[in-house]
Amino acid sequence: MPASRYTVSDVMTHTAVAIGREASYKEIVELMHAWKVSAVPVVEGEGRVVGVVSEADLLPKEEFRRTDPALPEQLEEASKAGAVLAEGLMSSPAITVHPDAPVAEAARIMARKHVKRLPVVNALGMLEGVVSRSDLLKVFLRPDEELEEEIHQSVLTELAPGVNVDFAVQDGVVTLRGPLRDRALVPPLARAIRAVEGVVDVRMELDGAAAA
Repeated sequence: MPASRYTVSDVMTHTAVAIGREASYKEIVELMHAWKVSAVPVVEGEGRVVGVVSEADLLPKEEFRRTDPALPEQLEEASKAGAVLAEGLMSSPAITVHPDAPVAEAARIMARKHVKRLPVVNALGMLEGVVSRSDLLKVFLRPDEELEEEIHQSVLTELAPGVNVDFAVQDGVVTLRGPLRDRALVPPLARAIRAVEGVVDVRMELDGAAAA
C-alpha cells in the first residue's frame, strides 16, 4: 500500500496565535474571538508548548457560576472556574503532533482525544503551527485528475502491474471497471485506493465483484 503523500505540514496553519502562562482569562477570550479559533497553545521561553487553553477550559467559569460541582469528576472543571490566568486554565501536557506526521495520524489523535485543534511542534517541542479539523479536510479539495494520476502511478502500477483495469474518478469517488481474474486483488486494491488522500469512496465493478 502506498504511503500517504500528505503530512500535517502540508495542511497546517503555519502562523499560529499563542499565549503565555500569564495571559488573563478575558485576554484569551478576546484573542479566540479575534482569530476565530477554539483553542490556543500556551508557550514559554522561545516557544516551547506547555499546554493548551480551549473553549472547554473556559466554560466552567460560566457553568459553575451559581452552582457547585455535583459529581466527583466535575471537581477538576470546577477548579478552573476560579482561574484567571492561562497557567490555571490550560490543559497540560498539551496534546500535539509533529509536522511530518501523516494527516490520518492527526485525524486519529483528534478523534481519540476529542479535540478540534492540535499544536504542531518540532522535535524540541517548539511551536511551528496549528492544525485544525478544517485543515485536515483540505485533502478532499484535490482535483480528480490529480487523484487519477496518483492512483495510476502509486496503486495500480505497484499492486496490479500488467492488469488492464479501467478506472475513473468523479467528485473524489473512484470506480474500477473491467475484467480481473485474480479476485484476491480486490480487497488490497480497494484498501490502497482508499489510502490515497482525497479519495471519498471506492466502487468496484469488476466482472460482478461486490462493491468494496
